[in-house]
Amino acid sequence: MTSKVFLEDIEYIASSDEIRWTDMRNSAVLITGATGLIGYALVHALSAANDKHKLNLRIIAHGRNAEKGEALVRECGIRFISGDIREPMLSDELPETIDYIVHGAAVTKSADMVANPVGVMTTAFDGTRNILEQAKERHCKSLVYLSSMEVYGQTELKEVAESDLGYLDLSNIRSSYPESKRLCENMCAAYAAQYGVPAKVARLAQTFGAGTSRSDTRVFAQFARNAIANQDIELHTEGKSRGNYCYTADTIRALLLIMLDGKYGEAYNVANHGASTTIREMAELVADDVCGGTIKVVVSIPEDIHKRGYAPVVSHSLNTDKLKALGWIPRYGLADMYRRIIVDWKEGIL
Repeated sequence: MTSKVFLEDIEYIASSDEIRWTDMRNSAVLITGATGLIGYALVHALSAANDKHKLNLRIIAHGRNAEKGEALVRECGIRFISGDIREPMLSDELPETIDYIVHGAAVTKSADMVANPVGVMTTAFDGTRNILEQAKERHCKSLVYLSSMEVYGQTELKEVAESDLGYLDLSNIRSSYPESKRLCENMCAAYAAQYGVPAKVARLAQTFGAGTSRSDTRVFAQFARNAIANQDIELHTEGKSRGNYCYTADTIRALLLIMLDGKYGEAYNVANHGASTTIREMAELVADDVCGGTIKVVVSIPEDIHKRGYAPVVSHSLNTDKLKALGWIPRYGLADMYRRIIVDWKEGIL
């Protein structure tokens, strides 16, 4: 069931004045990873903007979850292609020209980065190469590759801009994810230089909000489940690692601005600078501010922590000056992000 808060977010995006919607009129748009949180919300936002601004868009969504894809077809009236992004799409599945592409297909579960590192890397590399080939062959005007803040690795800097890459341990299997993201960013640059593909990169902070799956295993989702159940928050680490976050609707607005106004070959951090916080601080915010002190935070480190696939401890925040120069300002802070995801989940339970 689509919640009221999710629909409110979609209307907020479609009504955004800073996005030059008319530039997309009579265009074809391809979204990969369309059954994930960001892709799903982006398809809904484009469909709403299509109706609101009379854009005559052709929206093609690609993803592996056929059931969720069918829901997108029913709700948004788009075309859905089900399949593994590593396999080339058939020529008759796509229009001759694809004007805009947002490539978000990836393996993002931390446990998979340890248990299935080869799958993580091949999905990233083969999938991105397939999409870049489509962009080259179908005269794409703009392609946005969804990368991750994890490409920065470990650094002593307290704030990182797009040129401040740090250290990644290549002997650590968990590095399969950030290192494959780095490789795909470089592949975007290579296709831009060699073939003129207009590729841009969005380095995303952890994104959540209305529309997030209730089965999401990431730490922010567990905190939201604790809040709904009125249960104490149990940390599996000391919570010293700093996280960077952004609300889903704010992220979608950022991606559309990058797609339409970003510079080719450039990377853009996508994060709410005010929502940069340690895991422990975030847990306490949920317990104290969101739940009004009715729950508390406890630390219980499991014996098999090395199998959980947790990212290495980092202490930096993301600089978003480049994105703000495009006219982007985040709307929702961390407490509001939690309140909205909790309302969204509760509406689905009722």
